[in-house]
Amino acid sequence: MREGKVILCTFSTEDDYLRLLSGQLSEELDKKRYAHTLGVAYTAVSLAMAHGTDMYNAYLAGLLHDNAKCISSEKKRKLCKKYDIVLNEAEDKNPDLLHAKLGAIRAREKYHVEDRAVLEAIKYHTTGKPAMTELEKIIYIADYIEPNRKMLPGLPEIRTTAFRDLNRAMVLILKNTLAYLREKGVFIDPMTLETYEYYKEEI
Repeated sequence: MREGKVILCTFSTEDDYLRLLSGQLSEELDKKRYAHTLGVAYTAVSLAMAHGTDMYNAYLAGLLHDNAKCISSEKKRKLCKKYDIVLNEAEDKNPDLLHAKLGAIRAREKYHVEDRAVLEAIKYHTTGKPAMTELEKIIYIADYIEPNRKMLPGLPEIRTTAFRDLNRAMVLILKNTLAYLREKGVFIDPMTLETYEYYKEEI
């Protein structure tokens, strides 16, 4: 944490709204996805404490980041038409990517989240984007390093780095992600490539 920077907010997981939200998600997500969701929420709070970022927003965005994950691909496509979301080639080939954009919309319309910072963190937690806010980086990183994740190449180093330098952690994660996608022969979202190039220059 930079010298002189203070934590912006304290909060309790016993907050009535957060408890209600957690209960709703436990019913809407499958067991494995819900465990992942809690892992991301708590990891996001830990990163927020380390970097002096709003803890409530980190927890809230962590809870909601995958709220559209368990929707079928067919329904995701229908919802994109409803909300006038234009699919790029990567999203068309892999509808699972749509859960981030749809998740931000559902967070606003279904779960009544109005804070733009939280909505943007949800929207970009899969691809990232250049010049992300600290909250956006925290959700992106927490999604990758939370405790329920299977052991991935370099994960221990990334977990340690994340609590010291968000930008460097972004580069390590993006590098791994791109290598994995290329190995699998999966079409890569251009935004992910742009994000990697941006943060590679930043560090």
